[in-house]
Amino acid sequence: MNFGVFQDAYTQQEVIKGPRSATGVIGTTMNGVMYLSMPVLSAILERSRFSTWKREVAIAGTLISAAALFVSSWSTEVWHLIVLQGLLAAIGNAMLYVPTTLWLDQWFHDGNRATAYGLQFSIKNIVGTAGPFLMQKMLHDLGFRVALRVWAGIVLGVGLGGILITPNPPPSAQRRLQRTPWSFLKHRTFYIYALANAAFASGYGLPQTYLPAYASQLLKMSAAESTAMIAMFNAPGIISSTGFGLLSDKLHVSGTTNTLISALGSALCVFFLWAIKSNTLPGLLIAFAVGYGFFASGYSSTWGGWIKDLEKEAADRNEAISSGMIYGFMNGARGVGYVVGGLSGVELLRLGPVIGDGGWALGTDYGALILFTGVTSMIGGWGTMWKGCRGVR
Repeated sequence: MNFGVFQDAYTQQEVIKGPRSATGVIGTTMNGVMYLSMPVLSAILERSRFSTWKREVAIAGTLISAAALFVSSWSTEVWHLIVLQGLLAAIGNAMLYVPTTLWLDQWFHDGNRATAYGLQFSIKNIVGTAGPFLMQKMLHDLGFRVALRVWAGIVLGVGLGGILITPNPPPSAQRRLQRTPWSFLKHRTFYIYALANAAFASGYGLPQTYLPAYASQLLKMSAAESTAMIAMFNAPGIISSTGFGLLSDKLHVSGTTNTLISALGSALCVFFLWAIKSNTLPGLLIAFAVGYGFFASGYSSTWGGWIKDLEKEAADRNEAISSGMIYGFMNGARGVGYVVGGLSGVELLRLGPVIGDGGWALGTDYGALILFTGVTSMIGGWGTMWKGCRGVR
């Protein structure tokens, strides 16, 4: 959520060898690897043989993530950071995230699950709002090497503390699957949601990564102001993540409609705020960060509605289904999108402007990246709308 602050520091301080554009790959690789590993971990930890290992896996993941961040403080080349932060820390993060998410799914399996997911994402956005200021302060006062060591300590302390106070679900809610239910892979609904999710995620990670650099390079904002862009991006998600969950649980808005609201709102913010004059008018960039942050952050909270659809299909066909594993696979699809977005971001910056008028944001070096973000937002909504229009069952 906060990698853009470090990415800007890696670029500005010029102490890491390698092309500047490659630093943007670190954060998107971390997200991609983390999410891609979630389906595998979810499938393993839902099995009877390994279901009691959740707490041990979470502890091991915290230790791996903290160690990788600590060692990365001695990095001298970009590929060191990609391996240590983008790969190893990401695996550790997934090993922490999956067990705790499976616990949450079991606690709220019988009601308010979408709201619980939404609250979880809201907490993520709270960190994404406060974290940039903490990180910027550390980077300014300590330099990125010492800042990484301090952050590794925070990860270790908060991670282990959180695991210790997290209760196990009651025995009646704990699932121990003797066989993994793969029948959902035969349903078109799963693939429609998964493809829409991957498309949306491929664009969603780009503003988080490049907004600080965009603000400092084109609008000449200070380091503190550039950092504030990440906070403005994340803050609205505190409300929207829980809000989209409540729409599903309390107002019974369908997963298709919920997703379309999020995706369409995101696309409109890109095309009518970021793409026009945000390179010359700070107010437009701020409006984009707030608007896109609101609608895009709520996208993941619509997954509760998707899972309800898949559970209904399974019940209609008298099939077994694991909602926790489905959630893991949705994270996996998101990971595919993050990887595609991360690799595409470097090439999109090389493509540069998509129109000749440099007075518009689309005419700057970020033009292709902005267009890609808007188009992928539209695809993320189109896929679920197509499902609703076709009445897939």
